[in-house]
Amino acid sequence: MQHSLTEGSIPVGLFRFALPILYANVLQSLNGSVNSIWVGRFLGEAALTATSNANTVMFLLIGAAFGVALAATILIGQFIGADNLHETKRVVGTSATFFAGISVGMAIAGLILCRPLLIAMSTPADSLPLAVAYMRVIFLALPFLYMYAFVMAVLRGAGDSKTPFYFMLMSVGIDIALNPVFIFGLGPIPRLGIAGSALATFIAQAVSLTALIRHLYRRHHILCLYRQELRLLKLDWGVVATLVRKGIPMSAQMLVLSLSGVLMITLVNRFGVDTTAAFGAGLQIWNYIQMPAFAVGMGVSAMTAQNVGAGKWQRVTHIARVGVLYSVVLTGSIALAIELLNTRVFGLFLPAGSNALSIAVHMSRIVTGSFIFFGISVALFGVVRATGAVVAPLIILAISLLAVRFPLAQAFLDRHQVDAVWWSFPISSALSSVLALLYYKYGGWRSAHMTIPAETS
Repeated sequence: MQHSLTEGSIPVGLFRFALPILYANVLQSLNGSVNSIWVGRFLGEAALTATSNANTVMFLLIGAAFGVALAATILIGQFIGADNLHETKRVVGTSATFFAGISVGMAIAGLILCRPLLIAMSTPADSLPLAVAYMRVIFLALPFLYMYAFVMAVLRGAGDSKTPFYFMLMSVGIDIALNPVFIFGLGPIPRLGIAGSALATFIAQAVSLTALIRHLYRRHHILCLYRQELRLLKLDWGVVATLVRKGIPMSAQMLVLSLSGVLMITLVNRFGVDTTAAFGAGLQIWNYIQMPAFAVGMGVSAMTAQNVGAGKWQRVTHIARVGVLYSVVLTGSIALAIELLNTRVFGLFLPAGSNALSIAVHMSRIVTGSFIFFGISVALFGVVRATGAVVAPLIILAISLLAVRFPLAQAFLDRHQVDAVWWSFPISSALSSVLALLYYKYGGWRSAHMTIPAETS
């Protein structure tokens, strides 16, 4: 079977597999950062605040379906490790159809709920119309965004992290090139403002998804379904049941992250446009800090799933140790670089002399180091989830983000003002890493399983 992660050196294999994922994450964040530069520097703080609030809501709705894709990825990894191509394609067919249906449903929900959600988040009045205009276009693009993310995820589950990177490069290139064209207008293309930024993303995702699918069929990728296999696109309710049973807790993890973001930005919004703009710029920077952890976590999950499928448990413990080490070293290095380049980095997103710039620098000095703890949690969650143990990571995230982070910030808000929000990040992140380590050492994740019923005729 191609792209096997069950043989050879684990440090070398994990590094080679995670590196294209890291590059893809860098490209994706770079795309968002470039878009934010266009919006923040040329359309102003209100527009940047609008995109920050809109993206938080969009992430909340995307998280609702993310677990299904992750469950499919783990199943695919386990079947690849077991050298069972038929069951692999069975999962691919059903999960693709199921995921497409979810994406359309979430797009409709997003179009209906975007304005009420933004109002509930206390989005500043001067940013609300801009945020609504941006979100309406993004949600029209949501099926393409979902399916693009799904295809890349299953490719990684099969051990192929290079192909997703190459097509992410295409998507980002198109998006960056089209952003100024649609924002400011060019020739017959009218000036669309903030909605133009969303439209550029729409086109980039649609074109890249189409090109990726064509490429996979031209190269006869092992996950492609051909004419005699199209019956596998019909929903297999046994597979659906497993995807839902294991996917819901993982979707809930994303929803916890998203809900935490919504709650925190609601607190930040109380301090006005400058503070929210600083927070929005911080979110862009923090994306870069988190990227190594997410790349390592994805690599650890795919590698663990294949080795579990192959029955090579002795490699799983080594994968966890290497994953945590990589995550700490890489995350810590980027956090240090961000701290050293603090003002220069935030100056990319905020106008020179802006009050938001000084707020962002102060905020970063408190929050930046917390992502090292976050990286430990992500690596360990990647290991335990790959066996089918999906509830414990959800509980840990809910405790640290909803039961500690938000209440802690809210409790000290009157006394310490916005600093209460900033300090809640390192405290809750440290708690999450401790709980993750305890579960990895003493929890029952090794006895978890992730199976699907036999195929019915």
